[in-house]
Amino acid sequence: MMRMTETVKQLLIINIIFFIGSQIAPLAYPMFSLYYPENDLFRFWQPLTSMFMHAPMPNLMHIIFNMFGLVMFGSALEHFWGAKKFIFFYISCGLGAALLHLGVSYFQIHSILSELSSLNISQSDMHFLLNTDFSTVFDSSGQMLQGKVKTILDNAQCTQEQFNTLASAVREFQTPSLGASGAIYGLLTAFAFMFPNAELGIMFIPIPIKAKYFVPGLIAVDLFLGLKGNSLFGSGGTGVAHFAHIGGAITGFIMMWIWKKNQFNKNRWD
Repeated sequence: MMRMTETVKQLLIINIIFFIGSQIAPLAYPMFSLYYPENDLFRFWQPLTSMFMHAPMPNLMHIIFNMFGLVMFGSALEHFWGAKKFIFFYISCGLGAALLHLGVSYFQIHSILSELSSLNISQSDMHFLLNTDFSTVFDSSGQMLQGKVKTILDNAQCTQEQFNTLASAVREFQTPSLGASGAIYGLLTAFAFMFPNAELGIMFIPIPIKAKYFVPGLIAVDLFLGLKGNSLFGSGGTGVAHFAHIGGAITGFIMMWIWKKNQFNKNRWD
């Protein structure tokens, strides 16, 4: 394996600091993970900070897989690009991942809510419902407690089926995204662009596969499982943002295509 480069080392240290710090101060998760923009927990810095957050203990595989990818692929790219070009690419892919994830979330949430358009619920009341922790509105026997949520739903004459639909919108609305995976998928894409014939022997693949086959195959499998509602690497404790992976890969592909077209990819930023 190529020697770890300086910027990759710094990113590794930052991710580890974020991880340790978030275990000591769990409030870091709602502060720095990426929430849907209409969620009351959303902050403008989250598209950036979320790429340094990882699933809490005892789930170590989330950060281990991502940091393995950062060191393995990032060091090779930084070696040829230089530090400034590498960090620009890495952050851009992370932000591209966040953008596609939020776009897909918008589509999913509003598609679900369109099924509830027949309910007489005001926009402010719907905002309240979407931001409510529904685990707190039921008693131990599963009966809904008296309160604002029950009043809104009773006045709207919400059926059980409609409530189940609403609950699925609430889950999507309240589930945060976190992790470096989107940026790592961008690095994978760039690596395949630059070293298409490099043979990759990744942990769970028993035989070496050329990067030009391995990376598109990995992205395709992750996309397929994302569309099926499953995950390639597990849930990471908060649910995998499948389309963040794809967003990072697409951003990386577009940047590499532009750089190659302009012969810009041959230049280092030092």
